[in-house]
Amino acid sequence: MVDAQFGRYWVAATISSFGTAVTTVAMPVLVIQQLDASSLSVGVVNAAQFVPYAVLGLVAGVYADRWRRRRILVWSSLGRAATLAAVPVLWAFGALEIWSLVVLLLAFGGCSVFAFAATQSLLPRLVPRNRLVPANARLDQSDAAAQTLGPALGGGLVGLLGAPVAVAVDAVSYLVDTVLNAGLRVDDSPTRAAGERHLGREIQEGVRWTYRHPTLAPLAVSTHVWFVAHAAGFTALSVVALRGMGLSALVFGLLVATGGIASLVGATTAPIVGRRLGTGRAIVATRSVYPVGWILVAVAPDVPGGVVLLGGALVLQGLAMGVENANDTGYWQTVTPDSLLGRANATRRSVNRSAGALGAVLGGIALTALDDRSALLAIAAVSVVSAVIAARSPLRAVRLA
Repeated sequence: MVDAQFGRYWVAATISSFGTAVTTVAMPVLVIQQLDASSLSVGVVNAAQFVPYAVLGLVAGVYADRWRRRRILVWSSLGRAATLAAVPVLWAFGALEIWSLVVLLLAFGGCSVFAFAATQSLLPRLVPRNRLVPANARLDQSDAAAQTLGPALGGGLVGLLGAPVAVAVDAVSYLVDTVLNAGLRVDDSPTRAAGERHLGREIQEGVRWTYRHPTLAPLAVSTHVWFVAHAAGFTALSVVALRGMGLSALVFGLLVATGGIASLVGATTAPIVGRRLGTGRAIVATRSVYPVGWILVAVAPDVPGGVVLLGGALVLQGLAMGVENANDTGYWQTVTPDSLLGRANATRRSVNRSAGALGAVLGGIALTALDDRSALLAIAAVSVVSAVIAARSPLRAVRLA
């Protein structure tokens, strides 16, 4: 049975996930086909929404532990709605260029920094800690369902109305998210008294917890490396599919949707896999799948039926992400004290997203300096490093009760 407050939170997250899934297709089409950006510019645009995590991430974590987390979610969603709504407005007036899109995505990322610091810290106030893995699995199921239907919807909307209007759908989803989260009834009062507050010391506490913990530290580092590979890989995937293979927005959306279906299956089975393999072994196993996916993307343009290989790569990645995320996030939320949740979540997400920004730019550089296949094989090698870090750490022995 789903608690009413968690149910409201879940619905809000589901709606915004569908909007985001539409933008996942609309944004690359807007940048590559309508703004005719270079490969390096594609990397810069992909990096723009991640950069604020490097600048604001640690500070956002402190305030997620100081302020009411529900209120942070509400204002962050309003900010994201406004920045996305500006895209079709600028397009309508002929003022949308790469630089203006980068500015908007920087603002969007700034709001997201605070939102994600709050959202993962609020969940343990909505459900008991022994139900965090199933709760995260439900959220991941919704996200996977959105990734399944949203890209197909996004591809259709792009084809019918154009990419800028499709982005407006995401803006509306954040407005709905705002209304639903504003009505949550939850005790999210801060755990730290005003006299205990010192920005620098609070940041240090979050960093120490993250990087001195015997199992969280290698998990965090492995995830940072994964973000470099994943962001570089998605930059390469977009360029290879839309430009190298000449796929339409609809076909690209359907391919992304196959990954969403697989992610839904993975998220559904995540609690079972975590119990049977153990939380740590489940994470290690999934980290070992990603390199195979990037190798398939590398060879896809040069073989008959390459579109099928692309779909297979996204299915593998989706299954891995679906199983991994609920176990990974549930473990962090279970082990970390509530008074540190905001800072611990923000610390790892700040570095993750900074790694993602670096990966997106490196992906664009690699595609410029190397041929597509060589760039993707290099990305697969980085993904192997992520798996090795997790496999050689005490994380592999972790098992949640």
